[in-house]
Amino acid sequence: MKNYLEYKGYIGTVEFSADDKVFFGKIQGMNDLVLFEGESVSELENSFKESVDDYLETCKELGKEPNKAFKGSFNVRVNKKVHQKLFMLAAKKGMNLNQLVNKSLNFTVENEEAVLE
Repeated sequence: MKNYLEYKGYIGTVEFSADDKVFFGKIQGMNDLVLFEGESVSELENSFKESVDDYLETCKELGKEPNKAFKGSFNVRVNKKVHQKLFMLAAKKGMNLNQLVNKSLNFTVENEEAVLE
């Protein structure tokens, strides 16, 4: 079961407000906060696509880059035992910790469905 929407390479989160009786979400990977909502799944999907299209058109008109920039580095916090085990595993494999984490992350991306089920 998917609890997100995809369109033109963007992901939209999907949530439900029981108080307001509305589905809503946020588009991920954009430089600005872009939200969408609908009272039905169909309305939500249409609102998501319209929001992506509108944002991309606005960025084009302004000469602005719509996509969030990624540096290629981020902090990951794990408990001390896992950190030690990863360090030792990397050493066994003749790698440093960054290389092991990179290899693990690449594997996860390439095997998304199997790994994250």
